[in-house]
Amino acid sequence: MLEHIVATRYVTPLREGGSLPGVLEADDLGTYAVKFRGAGQGVSVLVAEIICAELARRLGLRTPELRIIDVDPQLGRREPDEEIQDLLNASVGDNLAVDFLPGALGFDPLVWAPEPGFASRVLWFDALIHNVDRSWRNPNLLVWHRDIWLIDHGAALWFHHNWRTADPQRPFDGGDHVLAPFATGLAEADADLSPRITRELLEEVTAAVPDEWLDEPGFDGPPAVRQAYVEHLLARASGPRAWLPDTAGAGERPPDAASRREAGRGVPFWKDAR
Repeated sequence: MLEHIVATRYVTPLREGGSLPGVLEADDLGTYAVKFRGAGQGVSVLVAEIICAELARRLGLRTPELRIIDVDPQLGRREPDEEIQDLLNASVGDNLAVDFLPGALGFDPLVWAPEPGFASRVLWFDALIHNVDRSWRNPNLLVWHRDIWLIDHGAALWFHHNWRTADPQRPFDGGDHVLAPFATGLAEADADLSPRITRELLEEVTAAVPDEWLDEPGFDGPPAVRQAYVEHLLARASGPRAWLPDTAGAGERPPDAASRREAGRGVPFWKDAR
């Protein structure tokens, strides 16, 4: 289970996030980027954050440590901004705290060209978890202490918004992935990582999700929901490889600044940036 902490002060909002996460201080003297259960996306986003971040960590990919943070009703009463006050009041109880990385910089492939093995592992991992939110427009990667850290996995595991249509063999489109130009070793990453996706590992990471966040219609309680995540990801990792992205463009030059401004959605952006 994740460590429980208590929020002591709301510091500032992170307004670049659509769900209005905030920076909070806690009783362990740590500072955290907090994602709130009362935000518009609901607790499913927090579930995805925990499962994916904990799985990434166990696969050797850096991601900030997580905590469960308790928000007291008094915290909202002391906040003058009405929008933030409403969010805090709607989020009383357990929320998700992500260790704040002070001084971290946003990843730019033109500045920090990643090693092909690392890029391939991240692309493989994002394909496994259906993560559609690591594009060049929004890499969700930070550079901190000269290492690249994975953040913001709330858009992954999107199949849990409609369990009846969940397909463990659904293909992953990697054409817009920020690391696709560097991912020249996807087959090697698959051979290395797929055997590590075991039932025991998946049961361990899903156990970190609080029971109260797993109240899903059509399931007989939180254990059944956890088992559904386990079975889906296990089938994806151990089944046919139709879901792996096409890396035909890997090794081609990533976009320059002008190309990134002009590129639209559709054709992989780096192919026209030679």
